Amino acid sequence: MIYKGSHRNSSQLKSVNLRHSKVGTVIGTSLFSALLLWSGGVMAFPATALIEPSTSIAQVPAGATVVYVNQSTGNDSTSAGSQTTPYRTISYALQQASSGTVVQLAPGSYTADTGEVFPLVVKKGVILRGDPATKGQTVAIIGGGGYNSPTFSGQNITMRADNDAEVAGLTITNPNPRGTGLWIESSNAKVSNNTFSNSRREGVLVTGTANPKIEANVFTRNEGNGLSVAKTATGEIRNNLFQETGSGIVVTETASPLIVENRIIQNVDGVVASNSAAPVLRSNIIEANTSYGVVATGTAQPNLGTADSPGQNRIRNNTRFDVANITRTNTILAVGNDIDAKKISGRVDFVATSVPGGGFADIQGNWAQAYIQALVAKDIIAGFPDGTFRPNQPVTRAQFAAIINKAFAPTQTQSAINFTDVSRNYWAYQAIQTASQGGFLSGYPGPVFRPEQRIPRVQVLVSLASGLKLRSDNTNVLSVFSDRSQIPTWASTAIAGATQQQLVVNYPTLAQLNPSRDATRAEVAAFVYQALVNAGKAEAIASPYLVQAP
Repeated sequence: MIYKGSHRNSSQLKSVNLRHSKVGTVIGTSLFSALLLWSGGVMAFPATALIEPSTSIAQVPAGATVVYVNQSTGNDSTSAGSQTTPYRTISYALQQASSGTVVQLAPGSYTADTGEVFPLVVKKGVILRGDPATKGQTVAIIGGGGYNSPTFSGQNITMRADNDAEVAGLTITNPNPRGTGLWIESSNAKVSNNTFSNSRREGVLVTGTANPKIEANVFTRNEGNGLSVAKTATGEIRNNLFQETGSGIVVTETASPLIVENRIIQNVDGVVASNSAAPVLRSNIIEANTSYGVVATGTAQPNLGTADSPGQNRIRNNTRFDVANITRTNTILAVGNDIDAKKISGRVDFVATSVPGGGFADIQGNWAQAYIQALVAKDIIAGFPDGTFRPNQPVTRAQFAAIINKAFAPTQTQSAINFTDVSRNYWAYQAIQTASQGGFLSGYPGPVFRPEQRIPRVQVLVSLASGLKLRSDNTNVLSVFSDRSQIPTWASTAIAGATQQQLVVNYPTLAQLNPSRDATRAEVAAFVYQALVNAGKAEAIASPYLVQAP
């Protein structure tokens, strides 16, 4: 069926058309300006939507030459480059590197103040590698410099990746006006397990005849777009997270990338196709964007699914429209997607389907959606009979004990305590005993447990750090929290350990722990999942709200 937009929405469409019709005309002025709790059977999204680390990209090849860079202990000299005597700057290391070289970066911030000269150039066949396991959370490259692009003239970029180059495990930020993080010009570069954040324009730009593979990265808080694809570029954009980053993906001119298995949430627009762009979208989650899920302008022809190749995209809960076709004559094919027909505007050939893993209606686009779905898939938590999860509902101490048992199956490390307020016929009696004997939970003088008391965030983190033996005497790491003075003294070593081991997830403000506030179901899901990652029982999930120790 072909859906056409109604006249009552014309004012909305005009405003968007004016904004996006400029996309892609002139690089300097237009492209980038546009540019029940523990049991149940609710299906989760496919694992590919959880932004797991890529295992196929940026591995150290057999026989490769590995050189090392450490901005705090290194020295830029021809005799340096070993693990014991590293280079100081990435700039110098890349100048020395030839095809087949892996440039391995130590944790730290690499900036002009530490001697870097921007833009950095990752030459043909060179691998620039930081910390892929954390998507670069320990290795930051911050800065930018002038670059004369063959297709877009003068630009300010942090880094360029040439043919057969690989970039992995970095956090890349360009704080300069109209600054781009990574520039890919007519190359087949591989880009995996990075975080592109806080650049003044976009995280990554792909242009010319480029055909890159961009996989398992996080794009967040860039002012323009997360990713821009221009000219005749193609390539594969797979399993990335685009969250709170202007427009998630902008495809313009005649570019036609494959966009598959990404989470594109909480941006202004999800995917923008302008000029004559023809991106192919498959198996993406595009939700909770404040304007449009997918919008096409000019003569763009995004492919959202055909009879032979269903789209399998979930495009829902976007504020204005889920799909908006603002082209004058084109009809967008959208076969086999989960889209609200009432939120389609313009000529769209829409054949609906139920995309597996739609999950709970009340977590779509939620900051903790991936954590919740992952724990549901592991049968650690579940929803309620009405099909909701209720992510903002508080958790009791008894409920938390049950979650601990599901997640960690604690073994006994200490004697049983007969809590006077927990009878043997109480539904969570055994869960409380197991969590207590396993070192995860303790009671109050009496001894009492207070099973129906709402558990505060500080107790959740102390429980996990205690049970997993993660406490740390290095309480200096608590300086990362603006409200560290609110952390009880008895909890400081546990919170320090939880922070160092990346158990702490703070939404919406990264620096605010809010230790005394009641923990919500979403927060408990995030904390427990991160503890499972630390224990080697789960794959990392990318989140811009994961706290990193200073």
